[in-house]
Amino acid sequence: MKLKMKKILFPALLILVFLFNVSSGVLAQSASPTPTPSSSPSDASTATSSVPDCANNNISVADCPSYLQNKISGLQGQEKTLSTQIAVMNSQINLTEARIEATQEQITNLSLDIDTAGKKISGLESSLNSLVTVLANRIVATYEVGTIQPLQILLTSSTASDFFSRLNYLKIAQAHDKELIYDTQQAKVDYTNQKTILEAEKKKVVDLQAQLQSYTDQLNQEKSSKQDLLTQTQGNEATYQSLLQQAQAQLSGFQRFVANQGGASILSGQTYCDGWGCYYNQRDSQWGNTLINNQSGYTMAGYGCLITSIAMIASHMGHKEILPGDIATSGDSNFAVGTAMLKYSISVKGVNISRSGVSPLDSALSSGPVIVGIYAYGGTHFVVLKSGSNGNYTMDDPFIAGGHDISFTDHYSLNSIFEIDRVSM
Repeated sequence: MKLKMKKILFPALLILVFLFNVSSGVLAQSASPTPTPSSSPSDASTATSSVPDCANNNISVADCPSYLQNKISGLQGQEKTLSTQIAVMNSQINLTEARIEATQEQITNLSLDIDTAGKKISGLESSLNSLVTVLANRIVATYEVGTIQPLQILLTSSTASDFFSRLNYLKIAQAHDKELIYDTQQAKVDYTNQKTILEAEKKKVVDLQAQLQSYTDQLNQEKSSKQDLLTQTQGNEATYQSLLQQAQAQLSGFQRFVANQGGASILSGQTYCDGWGCYYNQRDSQWGNTLINNQSGYTMAGYGCLITSIAMIASHMGHKEILPGDIATSGDSNFAVGTAMLKYSISVKGVNISRSGVSPLDSALSSGPVIVGIYAYGGTHFVVLKSGSNGNYTMDDPFIAGGHDISFTDHYSLNSIFEIDRVSM
């Protein structure tokens, strides 16, 4: 009875141990399987892009973005006129549309890959289940045959030929079992690899969908910026040149102020917040190297005094979520004729912010902080006046290191003030 129980329990134990080894990928008695190669998204289509500029030149969907980027670079090197500015904007719109098209194609290709991987997984799962069932039966059969000793085979064989045939059959059966073990493990590896590929491609689709939404938002912003430029200039080259010269003159004033102060070195640890709001410095490492409106050479550290001053007033008015870097990168429609010069009315993070001139200074300060423009060090600069009267004023200077709650007249002359602005939002 005990011997019979052993014959039943031992094979069952072998099956459990084997199945555990298959699930963990450890089968010492089999050869190491070759992992299934990871699949990659389908090759990008070589079809011509539907973006007109690329379509007219037989440029493919995949190559269209780089083609348009090179075209934009060439246009930006030309003389600044309304027509070239519009051409740059049109090319930028085309570039974003090309990126949207390329992203949509990637999503389509990945979706096909995901469908293929799903079908592979289903087939591999079915194959694996069948192999495990067959293997379990073979383990039992192999065990039962394996308990027969060669002497028993000899004694039960009718002839020498029968003896060798039965021994050969046993060897063939064992070799087949080894091959079956290998096939089962390989199916397990293939199944695991395909599941990994499927999850990776699903994540890629999610990332691409987020990127697609970002490009769509960018496209809407670019179209809005183009319309805003046409509105500002009324499509007139003389008006464009006048606005451009005004913006460039103010930016040049910022540059002279900074240069005569020794340059705009980057600082760290400048932000300070209290019950009034927050002090920000344009040279802070958090945004000092950020390009204003993506304009080459116009960094926050060198040209961001007005932007930083507005961010400080915004924090005082309960909008600490609006940082100087947010304003600097808020979109072309917030800047004069495609430059780095901030307009008087802007929108940042859904908040409409406007500046309007007020006077006299003491009367304006009695209602809250103001931004003042000053002539100093051969250039122009903007600071926040927080309080004071009769010539004694406390300011937050966005350029001076640690320029929080310092005296205005310790650094600048009252006669240097050329503009007083109230900020509303």
